[in-house]
Amino acid sequence: MTRRLKYLAIDTDRHGNERIYFRRHGVKTRLRGPYGSDEFLTDYQKALAVDGRKPVQKKVCKEPERTSIRWLCVQYFKSSMFTSLDPRTQKVRRAILEKFCLNNNNDGTKPFAMLLPKHIRARRDDMSEFPEAANGMIKAVRQLYRFAINYDHHDGNPAEKVEYLRGNPEGLHTWTIAEVAKYEATHPVGTMARLALGLALYTGQRRSDLVNFGPNHVQDGWLVFRQHKGRKTKPVHLEIPIIQELQRLIDVTPSAGTTFISTAFNKPFTSNGFGNRFRKWCDEAGLFHCSVHGLRKAAASRLAELGCTEQEIMAITGHRTSKEVVRYTRAASQKLRAKSALSRMSSEAE
Repeated sequence: MTRRLKYLAIDTDRHGNERIYFRRHGVKTRLRGPYGSDEFLTDYQKALAVDGRKPVQKKVCKEPERTSIRWLCVQYFKSSMFTSLDPRTQKVRRAILEKFCLNNNNDGTKPFAMLLPKHIRARRDDMSEFPEAANGMIKAVRQLYRFAINYDHHDGNPAEKVEYLRGNPEGLHTWTIAEVAKYEATHPVGTMARLALGLALYTGQRRSDLVNFGPNHVQDGWLVFRQHKGRKTKPVHLEIPIIQELQRLIDVTPSAGTTFISTAFNKPFTSNGFGNRFRKWCDEAGLFHCSVHGLRKAAASRLAELGCTEQEIMAITGHRTSKEVVRYTRAASQKLRAKSALSRMSSEAE
């Protein structure tokens, strides 16, 4: 035979006898010799026909114990309380609860009835460097046990007794007039970056709504839409006039897509994709601490400085309560009150 066959290993023993082995998939088989003989070829064909690989063992997911936290999470994920949530909220909450089950030597295997406030509080304190993440964990566990109570799996909510960590009371940075001007100087009229700024600043909406705005939302010079957040559980329908400056930006910015702001391929942005793109636009302007959500706060602050009431501001932002609006506009309200107070003092001095 002139051609060397595959999977063969040939050596000689201490007596000078030739040994021929067939090796494949970690299995070694002795073949009769000599190499090229009828016996060798017969054994080789038999060995070649046999798949020596071990059968792949399918992983069988072990059903969690009915008393475990993981089992409770699985039931929650199947419930309407969970499936009625916004898909992004579902994704985030599932990730938090799955991480909760894996931490601290696989806490998910422990009985959910034995979880106490002190256990959650300890987990919260371990996350104290990241207060928003810690508070997100507490909120997710609260919702898990609310499900447990509603579906008669448990009669108490240990997470309700755990306090949230105090984060930054002001939240994300609110853009100043100077920062808006710096961004505009970097991104001229006609660019997608400039239109994105205008949409955020002159509508006061979240990025999940900004990415959806398009000609189909315009009716007689008004933006008519339902806010994306809470659209399944607490829908908010808004009608906002398109002011002249925003209309100018829309008119001069080329777009072949179905939305006002689009990717380089004329496709609509996803909410996260737009957030990443806007982050780059801010960085290009040297505004490393600014974000698209900060423009929503800036819009509310400007309205407050113009003397708009909380109800008027809520009619733009879509907030159902004044709690967030007050937080957004606290500085602007203080400025207005200070101006009013000192103007009265000046009038008395005259």
